[in-house]
Amino acid sequence: MQLQTILSFVLMFGALVIFHEFGHLYFAKRAGILCREFAIGMGPKILSWKRNETMYTIRLFPIGGYVRMSGEDPEMLDIKPGQIVGYILNEKELVTKIILKHFEKYPNIQTIEVEEIDLEHRLIIRGTSGSDEVVTLNVDQKAFIIDGKIETQIAPFNRQFHSKSVGQRALAIFAGPMMNFVLAIILFAIIASVQGVLSNESKVGDVSKGGIAESAGLQKGDKIISIDGTPVETWEELVINIQKHPGEEVEMVISEAPNYSEETSLSITPEVAKAGDTRVGRIGIFAPTTHAPLKVISYAFTETYRSTKFILESVKMLVTGSVSVKELSGPVGIYAATEEVVKNGFTMLLRWSALLSINLGIMNLLPLPALDGGRLLFFAYEAVRGKPIDRNKESLVHLIGFSLLMLLMLIVTWNDIQRFFF
Repeated sequence: MQLQTILSFVLMFGALVIFHEFGHLYFAKRAGILCREFAIGMGPKILSWKRNETMYTIRLFPIGGYVRMSGEDPEMLDIKPGQIVGYILNEKELVTKIILKHFEKYPNIQTIEVEEIDLEHRLIIRGTSGSDEVVTLNVDQKAFIIDGKIETQIAPFNRQFHSKSVGQRALAIFAGPMMNFVLAIILFAIIASVQGVLSNESKVGDVSKGGIAESAGLQKGDKIISIDGTPVETWEELVINIQKHPGEEVEMVISEAPNYSEETSLSITPEVAKAGDTRVGRIGIFAPTTHAPLKVISYAFTETYRSTKFILESVKMLVTGSVSVKELSGPVGIYAATEEVVKNGFTMLLRWSALLSINLGIMNLLPLPALDGGRLLFFAYEAVRGKPIDRNKESLVHLIGFSLLMLLMLIVTWNDIQRFFF
């Protein structure tokens, strides 16, 4: 069970983070932003591969992920006037590689002593070549700077995050939490496809083995027309009319599955059961289910809405102080809860994953520094003001917010450890 829990936790965590970060990646790339890295996890890199312009990495600690977009952090190597660099031209006489050292490894290399270099706007290198002639080289938009074994693609200004419109940047950030809601809808749809969606028909979904209904001859799929003379058309009406007759014999008119061509009467005496302080009748039948695509889709959206509403109520209680911070759970608590969920089967794990995905989406949309919601708040301020806030000030706010979030994570993790291990 321990191995099963670990695998379930890793797969669940991976799905939540992959969907979230894929939202950022997809809409950032659609806006033309150079995305340098798509990371699952934090800390040391344990696996990586490159596709197109993006390095995909899996990192050691399962506590999140990120998409590193060009322009968000200081990233380019600083090439100063007077520095000698090597370069390689393509057939269009554009610089495709700028080499900082180990020139001997490149047979087609040429060198230049840099007087001026602009890799963001004009994309030029001007300097003195080997023949003491001052030349101006044009740089390819996708050129690489090579520093030993490290290759870094240049990011012209039009490929940087901050060069895009407020709307494009906001969508690239909002898409992360949005994809968590999409994942929840998909998971609820899978659950509904496997289990079926409760139908409101007055049919027998299934019967309890050895129960009153089975003894009376009721079978799965039978349609109940009336109970003791009262017509029933929905499952709710069926249940209400059975509950009215605890311990009393009633006449039930049914139309038998699968043809429903004839109506049959049978007598049945509901057993007496307790619903609180009230005596009710039961016969041991279960509600019918349907796998109709429209019902499945409707269920997926409805469950996502209901779960979102419930989690928002919980956040409200936390903000108002109705719930203590001690009640919050971090990775340790989620792992412990996952261990219990796994015992209840695959569909329960899917439901748990859907709830966590919604929770992740909501938490990231909170208007707090370092979260997606905090960044969206800055974009809204920029849209109203007409110009962006100073990037250094914004970075400082996010850094402080990130530090406070890490402190909260430590507190929550310590609470989890005390709760589950002491």
